[in-house]
Amino acid sequence: MQKQWDILQPDIHTVKNLCRVLKCSPVTASILVNRKIFSTEDALRFLNPSLSGMRPPLFFKDMDAAVQRISDAIIRHEKILIFGDYDVDGITATAILLEFLRYVDADVSYYIPHRIEEGYSLQAGHISDFALANRVNLIITVDCGSASHDAVKAAEDEGIDIIITDHHIAADNLPQAVAVVNPNRHDCNSGFNHLAGVGVVFYLLICLRKHLRDMNFWIKKPEPNLKSLCDFVALGTAADMVPLVEENRILLRTGLDIINSRQRDGIKALIDVSGLSGHYTDADDIVFRLAPRLNAAGRMGYASIAVELLTTTNIETARQIAHSLDDMNMERRDVENKIHTETQGTLNRNPHLLKKRTLVLSCQGWHEGVLGIVASRLAKTYFRPVVLIAIKNGFGKGSARSIPGVDLYQGLLACKGCLENFGGHSMAAGLKIQTEKIDLFRGKFEDAIYRMTRPDDFVEKILIDHELELDGISEKLVDELESLKPFGIGNSEPLFSAGNIKVLTSSIVGKNHRRMVLSQPSDSTGKTINAIQFNIDTRHPLKKDLDQIAFRLRWNRWAGKKTIQMVIEEIC
Repeated sequence: MQKQWDILQPDIHTVKNLCRVLKCSPVTASILVNRKIFSTEDALRFLNPSLSGMRPPLFFKDMDAAVQRISDAIIRHEKILIFGDYDVDGITATAILLEFLRYVDADVSYYIPHRIEEGYSLQAGHISDFALANRVNLIITVDCGSASHDAVKAAEDEGIDIIITDHHIAADNLPQAVAVVNPNRHDCNSGFNHLAGVGVVFYLLICLRKHLRDMNFWIKKPEPNLKSLCDFVALGTAADMVPLVEENRILLRTGLDIINSRQRDGIKALIDVSGLSGHYTDADDIVFRLAPRLNAAGRMGYASIAVELLTTTNIETARQIAHSLDDMNMERRDVENKIHTETQGTLNRNPHLLKKRTLVLSCQGWHEGVLGIVASRLAKTYFRPVVLIAIKNGFGKGSARSIPGVDLYQGLLACKGCLENFGGHSMAAGLKIQTEKIDLFRGKFEDAIYRMTRPDDFVEKILIDHELELDGISEKLVDELESLKPFGIGNSEPLFSAGNIKVLTSSIVGKNHRRMVLSQPSDSTGKTINAIQFNIDTRHPLKKDLDQIAFRLRWNRWAGKKTIQMVIEEIC
């Protein structure tokens, strides 16, 4: 696929000012400016994130109504049901709300639907089949519910109140619930649009705790320290791929510290089974090691097992569940690879499909639980929006993934006439469609994206933070780069470029990783550096002389020692 290398050019005066005040290298100061951090105050807040820096939830629409109703339910000892989503965001949001309500001795239970058998979000059937049977008085949704009109109406008819907490983009017409706490509803001016679902619930608990304080509730027992829940918030925030800015950065950094203190049995067992024992767990470990195992519960079975892992206080139970999740994750990988191989076969047989700006594929019998992962892989490979649809009993359930700059939600909104329902955000979404309308949708979706985009939108941009000669790489610089963590959307890991590189040694390690020792002939010091390139096509030999490389710099920690390692991302 065609790629365009763009070297960012931050304002030189702003860079010099940050350099002087922070006493950091021009490289680090340039990266901060590239992240739109211009002032000393913003830089210090960024480098030293603290819970004290979180903004108060002054303008959260419906927050007061939600807090009052939950408070009443606690005092009156009504039956409260937490209804969560089956991904890591929903699982962790369920867990923090469950722990808080258990602490205040509320009569609380939770329910997470089966992804395949029940589908996404609260539905009318959940009211008739579960809430009524269990005499529930109040349902609180987490990470879902903003489009659950039928369920809210069914609950109202039965005298059951519903509070919706969510972060997905909401339509103008909201369900008539007691409260809809969602920073992405159009009439909410809270400024917290970046929060994950678990972040929204965390703010709900901040407000609920204060409300109970004003009622002198905490005379009976110590007021809970919500910081202790930030490990859950970190898991859900990193896993949901929301921008790691402002409160998300604070919550993630705080939560990572708690995770690394190994205080919670469930997370400790998950870390152990993920092969991370003895290492500092960072945001990448959540995204690539911990989250897939937690997600495997909802993809391959019931997500409730993941909630049980997170909330158990028995280490043996935690270990048993963690091993079960590990087994599910291996099964998930096998199913995912099978579908990915099938999609590649379809594209090899039908190369004309790649002449379009979108890719919509469907198949009878695909496992719905892994479609989003495969769609992400295809979107990254072919750099275009991808929709994969699993067909069953006359309907298709699909997962969609997009690329930066192409708003998936708006594209689906233009096709709503041929969809049963859909929801999500600009980069990821889900949908349901009648089988006979898939071809119609394929055409309408292509037309919608075509109208929204230009050809340049489908040329992947390689954004280089700074050109860096090998003799400019130092331990001090790598330490400074580590201070910019956690990395993710909104704060990408810095990417550098260098030219005229000579490969001194090269070997394949594992199945498809290349280990190298590199030098730069223009460097009079003769400096060499260890490098690695992951997931390569081993059929293509590596040249001894490289015109240009794009790379990241990290500490490679092993056996109690650390060395600088270059991670190669692009070669040309």
